[in-house]
Amino acid sequence: MRVGVTLACTECKRRNYTTNKNKKNDPDRLEMKKYCRWCKTQTVHKETK
Repeated sequence: MRVGVTLACTECKRRNYTTNKNKKNDPDRLEMKKYCRWCKTQTVHKETK
């Protein structure tokens, strides 16, 4: 049930992180506050396709 997902910055739209999620527990898209090295600050990162 675990699938790999990519997280993209909402400010600069760059794909910075990859992670895993359990589709059974988290059916909707992930949102995490992570550090973006291009924006040089913590921004919200959303799951992309």
